[in-house]
Amino acid sequence: MRGHRNHPLWFAFMLHRLSGLGLALFLPAHFLVLSLALSDPALLDGFLHWADAPLVKLAEFGLVFLLAVHFFGGLRLLALEFMPWSGRQKSWAAGALAGAFLISGSFLLNAV
Repeated sequence: MRGHRNHPLWFAFMLHRLSGLGLALFLPAHFLVLSLALSDPALLDGFLHWADAPLVKLAEFGLVFLLAVHFFGGLRLLALEFMPWSGRQKSWAAGALAGAFLISGSFLLNAV
């Protein structure tokens, strides 16, 4: 009964859902920090100084990775909806994951 959960495309489905959840949890914090530019610029400066820490840069890598995974997962879903699909679905899902690593990895290399 659980055989479908061993399929690589089920993992792509779950990764897309989890990346969307992670991004949704990040957005309120992002908007809060953006609001500091208008309400408390000194606090924003303190936050930006804290954001230069290496651990925060690594977390930014994770955030960009989630964004890239979610973007490519969305493209995969659009392809499932609108394109005739063949047996290469696993390759497309793996390519989406590789593209996410490429984008987030290049961000990490430029951010450090």
